[in-house]
Amino acid sequence: MTDLERRDSEVNLPVPQGPPVYDGLHPVIWRAIIALALWLVVSVWVFFGASGYTDVNAAVVTGLFIVAIAIPTLLWLTWRRHAGDAADTAVPSFHDWRAGDFDTWTGRHRGARAAVEALLPIAAVAFGMTAFGLVYHLA
Repeated sequence: MTDLERRDSEVNLPVPQGPPVYDGLHPVIWRAIIALALWLVVSVWVFFGASGYTDVNAAVVTGLFIVAIAIPTLLWLTWRRHAGDAADTAVPSFHDWRAGDFDTWTGRHRGARAAVEALLPIAAVAFGMTAFGLVYHLA
Protein backbone atom coordinates (compact mmCIF):
# COMPACT_ATOMS: atom_id res chain seq x y z
CA MET A 1 0.00 0.00 0.00
CA THR A 2 1.45 3.34 -1.01
CA ASP A 3 1.49 6.41 1.19
CA LEU A 4 -1.23 8.02 -0.91
CA GLU A 5 -3.54 5.01 -0.55
CA ARG A 6 -2.88 4.84 3.20
CA ARG A 7 -3.66 8.55 3.59
CA ASP A 8 -6.90 8.19 1.60
CA SER A 9 -8.01 5.24 3.72
CA GLU A 10 -7.28 7.17 6.92
CA VAL A 11 -9.40 10.10 5.77
CA ASN A 12 -12.48 7.89 5.51
CA LEU A 13 -12.19 6.51 9.03
CA PRO A 14 -15.07 7.42 11.33
CA VAL A 15 -14.34 10.31 13.61
CA PRO A 16 -14.69 9.34 17.26
CA GLN A 17 -17.36 11.41 18.93
CA GLY A 18 -17.52 12.37 22.57
CA PRO A 19 -20.49 11.86 24.85
CA PRO A 20 -23.67 13.79 24.05
CA VAL A 21 -23.97 17.25 25.59
CA TYR A 22 -27.16 18.33 27.36
CA ASP A 23 -28.04 21.81 28.55
CA GLY A 24 -31.01 20.99 30.76
CA LEU A 25 -31.63 18.80 33.77
CA HIS A 26 -33.33 15.48 33.18
CA PRO A 27 -36.99 15.23 34.32
CA VAL A 28 -35.94 12.66 36.94
CA ILE A 29 -33.77 15.31 38.60
CA TRP A 30 -36.64 17.82 38.61
CA ARG A 31 -38.95 15.23 40.17
CA ALA A 32 -36.33 14.46 42.82
CA ILE A 33 -36.01 18.18 43.65
CA ILE A 34 -39.79 18.44 44.06
CA ALA A 35 -39.89 15.28 46.19
CA LEU A 36 -37.10 16.58 48.45
CA ALA A 37 -38.87 19.94 48.83
CA LEU A 38 -42.05 18.11 49.84
CA TRP A 39 -40.00 15.98 52.25
CA LEU A 40 -38.69 19.17 53.86
CA VAL A 41 -42.15 20.69 54.25
CA VAL A 42 -43.62 17.48 55.65
CA SER A 43 -40.77 17.07 58.13
CA VAL A 44 -41.26 20.65 59.33
CA TRP A 45 -44.97 20.03 59.89
CA VAL A 46 -44.48 16.63 61.54
CA PHE A 47 -41.66 17.56 63.89
CA PHE A 48 -42.22 21.26 64.60
CA GLY A 49 -45.91 21.98 63.91
CA ALA A 50 -47.28 21.47 67.42
CA SER A 51 -47.57 24.95 68.90
CA GLY A 52 -49.41 28.14 67.95
CA TYR A 53 -46.80 30.43 66.40
CA THR A 54 -44.84 27.56 64.94
CA ASP A 55 -47.87 26.60 62.88
CA VAL A 56 -48.02 30.11 61.42
CA ASN A 57 -44.33 29.97 60.49
CA ALA A 58 -44.74 26.51 58.99
CA ALA A 59 -47.72 27.74 56.95
CA VAL A 60 -45.66 30.61 55.56
CA VAL A 61 -42.78 28.28 54.67
CA THR A 62 -45.23 25.87 53.05
CA GLY A 63 -46.68 28.73 50.99
CA LEU A 64 -43.21 29.75 49.82
CA PHE A 65 -42.40 26.20 48.75
CA ILE A 66 -45.73 25.90 46.93
CA VAL A 67 -44.97 29.08 45.00
CA ALA A 68 -41.38 27.98 44.35
CA ILE A 69 -42.63 24.72 42.84
CA ALA A 70 -45.77 26.06 41.13
CA ILE A 71 -44.24 28.94 39.16
CA PRO A 72 -41.61 26.88 37.26
CA THR A 73 -44.15 24.10 36.71
CA LEU A 74 -46.71 26.51 35.24
CA LEU A 75 -44.06 28.16 33.06
CA TRP A 76 -43.01 24.75 31.75
CA LEU A 77 -46.60 23.70 31.04
CA THR A 78 -47.26 26.98 29.22
CA TRP A 79 -44.11 26.58 27.14
CA ARG A 80 -45.03 23.00 26.32
CA ARG A 81 -48.50 24.02 25.15
CA HIS A 82 -47.19 26.76 22.83
CA ALA A 83 -43.86 25.24 21.72
CA GLY A 84 -45.29 23.16 18.89
CA ASP A 85 -42.70 20.76 17.46
CA ALA A 86 -40.03 21.83 19.96
CA ALA A 87 -41.97 20.18 22.80
CA ASP A 88 -41.98 16.84 20.98
CA THR A 89 -38.23 16.29 21.21
CA ALA A 90 -37.35 12.92 22.68
CA VAL A 91 -36.08 12.94 26.23
CA PRO A 92 -33.00 10.73 26.61
CA SER A 93 -33.05 7.96 29.16
CA PHE A 94 -31.68 8.89 32.56
CA HIS A 95 -28.79 6.48 32.00
CA ASP A 96 -27.83 8.23 28.76
CA TRP A 97 -28.22 11.69 30.32
CA ARG A 98 -26.12 10.70 33.32
CA ALA A 99 -23.37 9.27 31.09
CA GLY A 100 -23.34 12.38 28.88
CA ASP A 101 -21.99 15.85 29.53
CA PHE A 102 -23.95 18.72 31.08
CA ASP A 103 -23.15 22.17 29.72
CA THR A 104 -23.07 25.07 32.19
CA TRP A 105 -21.89 28.65 32.05
CA THR A 106 -18.61 27.67 33.64
CA GLY A 107 -17.92 24.62 31.49
CA ARG A 108 -18.96 21.06 30.97
CA HIS A 109 -19.47 18.50 33.71
CA ARG A 110 -20.45 14.86 33.62
CA GLY A 111 -24.20 14.34 33.93
CA ALA A 112 -23.82 12.38 37.17
CA ARG A 113 -21.83 15.21 38.74
CA ALA A 114 -24.40 17.76 37.62
CA ALA A 115 -27.17 15.65 39.17
CA VAL A 116 -25.32 15.50 42.50
CA GLU A 117 -24.64 19.24 42.44
CA ALA A 118 -28.29 20.00 41.72
CA LEU A 119 -29.69 17.64 44.36
CA LEU A 120 -27.16 18.13 47.15
CA PRO A 121 -28.42 21.46 48.60
CA ILE A 122 -32.10 20.52 48.87
CA ALA A 123 -31.24 16.99 50.03
CA ALA A 124 -28.97 18.34 52.77
CA VAL A 125 -31.70 20.69 54.01
CA ALA A 126 -34.46 18.07 53.84
CA PHE A 127 -32.47 15.34 55.58
CA GLY A 128 -30.96 17.83 58.02
CA MET A 129 -34.41 19.08 59.04
CA THR A 130 -35.52 15.51 59.56
CA ALA A 131 -32.47 14.85 61.73
CA PHE A 132 -33.11 18.04 63.75
CA GLY A 133 -36.72 16.99 64.25
CA LEU A 134 -35.76 13.52 65.40
CA VAL A 135 -33.19 14.90 67.85
CA TYR A 136 -35.70 17.46 69.11
CA HIS A 137 -38.36 14.83 69.78
CA LEU A 138 -36.00 12.23 71.22
CA ALA A 139 -34.23 14.66 73.58
